Amino acid sequence: MSPASIDVTVARVTDFAALEATWRDLETRSDPSFFQTWTWTGCLAEERFPDPVLVEAREDGRTVALALFNRDGRTLYLGETGDPAIDGIYIEFNGVLTEPGREASLTTACLRAARAGHGRWFPLAGSGRRRLVLGGVSASTANWAAEAGHVRCIRSQSAPSVDLTDRGRCFLGSRSTNTRQQLRRSIRHYDALGDIVLHRAESLAQAHDYLDQLISLHQASWIARGQPGAFATPFFGRFHRALIARGLERGEIDLLQVKAGAQTVGLLYNFRHRRHSLAYQSGFDYDSAGRHGKPGMTCHHEAIRFAAGWGAVSYEFLAGDDRYKRSLSDRAETLHWIEVADQYSPDFLARRAWDFLTSRRRFAAADPIGRPQ
Repeated sequence: MSPASIDVTVARVTDFAALEATWRDLETRSDPSFFQTWTWTGCLAEERFPDPVLVEAREDGRTVALALFNRDGRTLYLGETGDPAIDGIYIEFNGVLTEPGREASLTTACLRAARAGHGRWFPLAGSGRRRLVLGGVSASTANWAAEAGHVRCIRSQSAPSVDLTDRGRCFLGSRSTNTRQQLRRSIRHYDALGDIVLHRAESLAQAHDYLDQLISLHQASWIARGQPGAFATPFFGRFHRALIARGLERGEIDLLQVKAGAQTVGLLYNFRHRRHSLAYQSGFDYDSAGRHGKPGMTCHHEAIRFAAGWGAVSYEFLAGDDRYKRSLSDRAETLHWIEVADQYSPDFLARRAWDFLTSRRRFAAADPIGRPQ
């Protein structure tokens, strides 16, 4: 079906409850990432989208694509607000929610409509097209966005993962010799303290308790490195307490505690989505690890085994270049943070000039961008 036959509307959101019903319905007919589900998108939506703009594509009375933006001036942020204090929750695998098999045409149609701003969107009536900011999108989405305007890549990050589809393969046996040695030495270290056991939070109270433990370990390790840590921003913790309350009973949240005897090795905060386990946040006890303990590798190793046990086909480390991610993963996808604008607009040209002037320094420096884990 040609995109020209699809009715695309652009309008302000006035009823998030009604939008949830429409969004959840399309979810059942599509193949979204966890970050495109209403569990994530709708969490504290009224606060995260103070000026919400919905792009909806319909065909024969059926919704076939949805994209929720927040407007800040003449810029639209897909799935984000434009406020760094709020966007620190760090969306990844972002994109337009579409019916499967039609991602290219529907994404292009929705992004073109968002830039044009036509429809029931009176505050932005007038000449000129809108600037779009799309964070954490795939290479395919970035390519489709080029049909709606000139694309500038702000940054890119690798998102490593582990393939768990081969049930007959030993996960540890397929890692490098050095990784196997480090992990086995770490396991022996913790075994000396008692059996290594992974516990999953089964109630909301237990999940929030595990989150509190994770926050304490996470903040301690990042502050020791001179960094504020992900939970330094109050909204970050508040958002995730709300997200856990939304997603735990739906089976979408795994708060995991790994212990060796009586000692806590670390905690992981993972998302469970359509047979994928996504490692979103962590807190490890480095102070008690000693010389041979590798709490990050050990906890993720246990979580990978746990994910394989419930039938996951992949264990996703999400964006970031941490050493343990590279060591444990066997594949990676690159995510991109982009803007879509008019090529010769003054602001766009100024940002391109700044990119050119700072490119040597940016690419020479170690990558500090991402969610502290």
